[in-house]
Amino acid sequence: MKVVVLAGGTGGAMLAEGLAAVLPPGDLTVIANTGDDVVLWGLHVSPDIDAVLYRLAGIFNETSHWGIAEETFASLGMLRRLGEETWFGLGDRDLATHVLRSEWMRSGMTLTEATAELGRRLRVATAVIPMSDEPVRTFIDTASRGRLSLQEYFVRERTEPEVTGVTIEGAGAQPSPAALAALESADWVLIGPSNPVVSIDPILAVLGDRLRPPRTVAVTPVVAGAALKGPTMKMLRGLGRDASPVGLAEYYARWAAVFILDSRDSEQASAIESAGTRVHLLDTVMAGSEGRARFAGELLGILG
Repeated sequence: MKVVVLAGGTGGAMLAEGLAAVLPPGDLTVIANTGDDVVLWGLHVSPDIDAVLYRLAGIFNETSHWGIAEETFASLGMLRRLGEETWFGLGDRDLATHVLRSEWMRSGMTLTEATAELGRRLRVATAVIPMSDEPVRTFIDTASRGRLSLQEYFVRERTEPEVTGVTIEGAGAQPSPAALAALESADWVLIGPSNPVVSIDPILAVLGDRLRPPRTVAVTPVVAGAALKGPTMKMLRGLGRDASPVGLAEYYARWAAVFILDSRDSEQASAIESAGTRVHLLDTVMAGSEGRARFAGELLGILG
C-alpha cells in the first residue's frame, strides 16, 4: 500500500514515524510544509522538513519538541556575544543541517534535491519531499504586534499575540514534481494531525487541487476539546473557525472524504457523517514510539 502523509512538524511528523515503523520500505512518502521556512544568517532553515527527518532518523529531541537530541548551543552563545538577536535557537548539531542545505542550494540543488540528500546521509529510508521548490511563506496578523513571520510568532512571541489573520505568500507556487509524482501513485493520502492553519493549509494551497477526496483521509488534531500540542485551538478561534472535530471535518471535506475521529469524541460522529464524510473512530493519541506504531497500524487496518 503506497501512502503519502501531508505533515507539519509535530502531529504529522509523529504519524509519519509510526507509519515508517509498520509499512514496508518504500511504501511511505512524507510531503512536508515549507511555509515556515526562514533564512537566518544566510542559512536556509526548514523547520517542518527537519522535524520529519530527525524523527525518522531517530534523533529528534523529545524533551524540547524541536531540533536534535542532546543538543548544545555554543554557536548561538557566540552569536549573542557578538551582538546578534538569538531568539531562534539554532543548536550546534542542527546548524550542520542548515549549513549543508544552504550550500547545496547555492550550488544549484533544488530544495527537493537537498532534502533527499539530507535524508540519504541521515539514513532515512522514507522519502521526505517539500511541497514546493519555490518560496512559500506564512505570515500571522496579530492584534498587538502587527504582521509577523511564522517563526517570529511561534518562537520570539511564544504564540502570545491574538491572531487576527493568516496570509500564505506564494500560495500559487508550483508543486514539487516529486510531490506530484508521489500523489499520483498513492493509494491513500493522509492529512496529518498537524495545526490546520499553519501546517496543513499551506500544503493544501499548493497541492490541494491534486488530491482525490475518496482516497484522502484527514486525522483530527483535536481530542476532547483540546489540541495535544501548540496553539491550534487559539488560532482557529481567532480566525473565527470552528475548532471542534465537526468543524474540522467540514473544513477538510473539500479534500478528504474520510475523517479519523478520536474515540473520546464519538458523540460527534453522527454530525460529521450527516454532512457526507465517512468517520472512523480510533484512539489518536500517539504516546511514545509504541503509541505511534500502534495508531499507524490501526489506521492502515481501516484503510485496508
